[in-house]
Amino acid sequence: MKVLISDFPDSMMPDHSLESATLRKGLGPDLQIEVLPYAKDERERFLSSLSDADALLTAFVPIDEEALKRASRLKVIAINATGYDNVDLAAATARNVGVCPVGEYCTWDVSEAAIAYMFALNKGLKSYQRQIEGEHRWDYAGVSAQPRMQDQTLGIVGFGKIGRCTAEKCRDLVGRVIACDPYVAEGEFSARGVEKVDAERIFAEADIIVNHMNLNETNHGFFNEAAFARMERHPLLINLGRGLCVNENDLVKALDSGQIRAFGADVLYDETPKLDGHPLVGRDNVIITPHSAFYSTSSMRDLQVLSCRNIVNYMQGHRDKLFKLVNEAVVVRPSAQG
Repeated sequence: MKVLISDFPDSMMPDHSLESATLRKGLGPDLQIEVLPYAKDERERFLSSLSDADALLTAFVPIDEEALKRASRLKVIAINATGYDNVDLAAATARNVGVCPVGEYCTWDVSEAAIAYMFALNKGLKSYQRQIEGEHRWDYAGVSAQPRMQDQTLGIVGFGKIGRCTAEKCRDLVGRVIACDPYVAEGEFSARGVEKVDAERIFAEADIIVNHMNLNETNHGFFNEAAFARMERHPLLINLGRGLCVNENDLVKALDSGQIRAFGADVLYDETPKLDGHPLVGRDNVIITPHSAFYSTSSMRDLQVLSCRNIVNYMQGHRDKLFKLVNEAVVVRPSAQG
């Protein structure tokens, strides 16, 4: 039995000992584990390694129909991330390949990041830092004063586990929390003292907007020119969902015009962006981090263990023990060692 661990080099674990130990504990000491850094211009090498793999562990490698056709032995794709839009789900299901993302490993961490962005952008910390370090200037009025957080309305778009955690943390930090998510029941909002609204109310009433949506076919470019034009309070916008939820060309225009007063993002349109000359880089009112909101010692441990346990449980036929299986139509059965 072979497990392939492959991803873009910047997205791979610096050490694979915990992953290997978790996999071998469940699937036996003779398990073959191949670690392969992924490169777009060496995709054929990846496809060759995938061709005899029984399981794949990845976060961002594109798994399209062509890859699945080549992977005749593949039974499960474990995603060591919460999103799985890099996988052709229909093609995987048609070939009875399970897709198992890690649905919960960094909820607390990402909601912490949301709050860090909110305070840093609202207090103009990046501008102060530039003035002190670059200009040696000590001037509290060098940044425009903003309202206290407790006088502002927070709008959360996407009210899954992370959105709910952010709402709970912010209940006593901001004046009011509103949120929208058409897939979440009213009781989940009211239980947290949050008013359920639609996107139009978020755009009209929020001083701070945090995106916690998963990416799907309905929200590509959700934050676009039309949405920015309806943001009446010139809010802070923070994207902790997926880069494709924001139209970056429209965002640049909104920042230039002041329609958005500041922007924070842990993700950009491209997962491996070219930063030199990027129109969002170098702005005092923009803070970007390299998809690191999840990053803590606790989350890194959970991410590795949970994603590998998904592989172990899938290969052992323990459907009920899978942390998450998104294509429920697949048939999960024990796989023989080999």
